[in-house]
Amino acid sequence: MIVEDETLAQQVIQSHLQNTAQLELVGICNNVIEARELLNKAEVDLIFLDIQLPGMTGLNFLRSFPESPLVILTTAYAEYALESYEFNVIDYLLKPISLERFTRAINKVTNGRLLTLSAKEKDVAYEHIFIRSGSKFFKVNFSEIVYIESMKDYLKIHTKEHKLVTHQTMNEMEKILSPKQFLRVHKSFVVAVEHIKIIYGNTIEVGQAVIPIGNNYKTNVMNLVGRKS
Repeated sequence: MIVEDETLAQQVIQSHLQNTAQLELVGICNNVIEARELLNKAEVDLIFLDIQLPGMTGLNFLRSFPESPLVILTTAYAEYALESYEFNVIDYLLKPISLERFTRAINKVTNGRLLTLSAKEKDVAYEHIFIRSGSKFFKVNFSEIVYIESMKDYLKIHTKEHKLVTHQTMNEMEKILSPKQFLRVHKSFVVAVEHIKIIYGNTIEVGQAVIPIGNNYKTNVMNLVGRKS
């Protein structure tokens, strides 16, 4: 979805999208009111959001969401870049937006990093994600993931069959993991609840691995124990 009040900017983004086979344009909105109406009617995975909009700024629009779709901000003003970081947006594009810069932003979404099922599909069976590891894309059902290990800007995803290393952060991955299925137990580890065997002391045994429980995540684990007991 494009949320943009300038006709020329709308046309530029729409033209760039025609070169991106992975994405389908759901609609173009001129303001926040139109955007809310479209979000109530259609499934939207990614928003191209202008910051300067009539009635309400794009940043205030984001503040109104408990959990918004993926967002790429577009603006003619570089001074908003720092403020935009509080929302953990995918990218920040300065107008006029070149095709090269646009493509780099889209690659962050589609190249095995954030492309996944829409929010309404997250509770159905056989949900999955495509993980880019090296030059290959692996289709991984969320049910196959045992645990995920963070290594700075990379993740090692441990499944029943593979150990896949992909260029992605844990914060990005957490956005697309269902909290019903996965639990953050350490700043460097997320585990699949289904594969937890034993919780003891400050460790948690999942699959064949023994993983530490971080001090900041003990409450998460205790809440899980309380729900299961």
